[in-house]
Amino acid sequence: METSNLSIHIRWYGELNDHLPLEQQYSHIVHHLERRITVGEFVSRFDIPVDSIDLVLVNGTSVDLEYFLNDRDTIAVFPVFESFDISSLEKIHEHPLRRPKFVLDVHLGKLANHLRMLGFDTLYRNDYTDDLLCQISLREHRTLLSKDRSLIETKSLTHAYFVKNKNPRLQLLEVLNRFQLLSLASPFTRCIECNTILQPIEMKQILFRLPAPVKEWCTEYQWCSVCDRIYWKGTHFKKMQEFILSLPKF
Repeated sequence: METSNLSIHIRWYGELNDHLPLEQQYSHIVHHLERRITVGEFVSRFDIPVDSIDLVLVNGTSVDLEYFLNDRDTIAVFPVFESFDISSLEKIHEHPLRRPKFVLDVHLGKLANHLRMLGFDTLYRNDYTDDLLCQISLREHRTLLSKDRSLIETKSLTHAYFVKNKNPRLQLLEVLNRFQLLSLASPFTRCIECNTILQPIEMKQILFRLPAPVKEWCTEYQWCSVCDRIYWKGTHFKKMQEFILSLPKF
């Protein structure tokens, strides 16, 4: 039995808003239907790719695309969870399942360093071609960050974002906010040079490699097993720490 004059409330979350007009982004919108239709039919009216949707809630309950809408239903539509932070909700698992990974184009070298400094898995090389960037993004399920809008719009890509800012610090803030990453940061756990997870190493194993002044006061060191860099909490560390503490919410 069909019902006329249905009033449906919908809100889109995360990057799904990028497909909407500005006046409809990040807000509850009311739509009126002349008959009952499925969630899938309703969503298809917004020109948002179905494969970019990970979860649909109707009145707080998850449904599939075959669910028939009723009058005054409230719909919440969420993207794939690489860009949606559910850490504040009731946890089923002890450790977060969401582990965002990125690959960056040639224009974002400083942003890559900043993301690695905060502990995020970030691939970057200044000789990556556009084709290789797309291959890495798809093969390793990494979000491609780029300053090249035409690259971001490559049809085969499923996870990509156009970085708007030119200043590296503002780029970092943009990405942290866009993907809601602050609660997932783990500063100084990854090699800034090559992205490898750092390991603690005993001073006696690297004593011959340390500057004389450092040996006198520093007893804790980290080591990258790939590029063989050694890290300690010296002047450079303090500057990076000040940079991190200057970021909102840190």
